[in-house]
Amino acid sequence: GYDEYARRITDDCQLELLELAMQKRQKGSNIEQLKEKEGKAILDAVKPGERLVVLDVLGKAVSTEQLAGLMQSWQRDGRHVAMVIGGPDGLSGQVIKQADDSISLSKLTLPHPLVRVLLAEQLYRAWSINHGHPYHR
Repeated sequence: GYDEYARRITDDCQLELLELAMQKRQKGSNIEQLKEKEGKAILDAVKPGERLVVLDVLGKAVSTEQLAGLMQSWQRDGRHVAMVIGGPDGLSGQVIKQADDSISLSKLTLPHPLVRVLLAEQLYRAWSINHGHPYHR
């Protein structure tokens, strides 16, 4: 699903997926330490100058039309956008603190493979709105 929506976005926008290895979890693991390690890996993967947008259950809930507006403003800003889906325990405070934007796709807890497809589809839908493409209807 992700590949299909990423393929559909053309012209002035493209999606690129970067998966980071999840920290190993064992019985008795310190979840906060794991989140901090994951957070460091995430921040290390963000290139200098990129806009950092995190997907967080506590982020701002946006409609598809609002996401289309955000995409336009991000494009006017001229920076590449790094959208981050956190690990199973959420994002570290450091990642959230450094984020330029924080949005929520849902208050529900969703599996990462599904979030990836959902995000790609919504970005494609927002892109189609911005380009007058009939997909959004």
